[in-house]
Amino acid sequence: MIDAMKVFLAAAEAGSLSQVARERSVAVSSIARKIDALEQELGVKLLSRSSRQLLLTDAGEAFVPRARAIVSELNDARHAIAEMSADPRGQLTVTAPAAFGRRHVVRAVSSFLAQYPAIEIVLHLSDQLLDLSAQRVDVAIRMGVLPDSDLVATELAPVQRLVCASPAYLAKHGRPQTLQDLLQHNCLTLASMPIPAGWWTFAGIHGELPLPVKGNLRTDDTEAMLRAAREGLGIVHLATWMVSDDIIAGRLVPLFEPALASRGPRLPAIHALRLPGRSHAAKAQLFIAHLRREFGEPAYWDVALRAMPPAG
Repeated sequence: MIDAMKVFLAAAEAGSLSQVARERSVAVSSIARKIDALEQELGVKLLSRSSRQLLLTDAGEAFVPRARAIVSELNDARHAIAEMSADPRGQLTVTAPAAFGRRHVVRAVSSFLAQYPAIEIVLHLSDQLLDLSAQRVDVAIRMGVLPDSDLVATELAPVQRLVCASPAYLAKHGRPQTLQDLLQHNCLTLASMPIPAGWWTFAGIHGELPLPVKGNLRTDDTEAMLRAAREGLGIVHLATWMVSDDIIAGRLVPLFEPALASRGPRLPAIHALRLPGRSHAAKAQLFIAHLRREFGEPAYWDVALRAMPPAG
């Protein structure tokens, strides 16, 4: 049935049974029999054939994306089995956001390569969203709420944010006692648009819309924002994966418990994405599984924070 699906997809794309027959070096009748068998198996007519043209029926139009997905997943599985039968080797291209990549991905890459020395990783650390197909990227690590797509997504960790300030800032300006008190403080905010989901947003506060905080620094670089907070310029609302080291070292103080933007199914998270059907699928899955083990559940940066005394 899989070969019949491939024949059907080729015929649908070419618009001709004879062209598919020439490409496969078989008789047109052989191609027609495969499509007839597929239609009989499904119980629907997929192609409307005449001596002059070949057209998809409504059922055929609906079946094309499903057939492509089935064939793609089968190819993916075959590649995975083939690669699992030998030592993993060859190139794997990975992209990740710059700040997260430097802090957490590089250490995972190091331990992965120690375990699989025959694999070569090409690591791109950039906040630019690369096209996985055009750039031939095998694994892309992305932050936030994912849009709908054909990419295979694996959640690595939730994104939780903490409101933090330096001890110097709190000594000079006092500590906000409630989330609404943030409106009276110097808060460091993003200059870029649109604002990612969850920034300055708290469950049950302000209709779960971003608090209209203000401050004298807006930047599109979270590393610059973090450094400014360390130096006492203002209050930040940054991800735990970014501020955990500073909190543990005492350079920043968490002011409130973590609060997510909502409690729905589409929460901001860290995901590993890959294209289905790629020849490097087995290596990509191996690397993603390694990332999950390395980060842990819950993620090690959150575990470290949970071991600290509560903010207060």
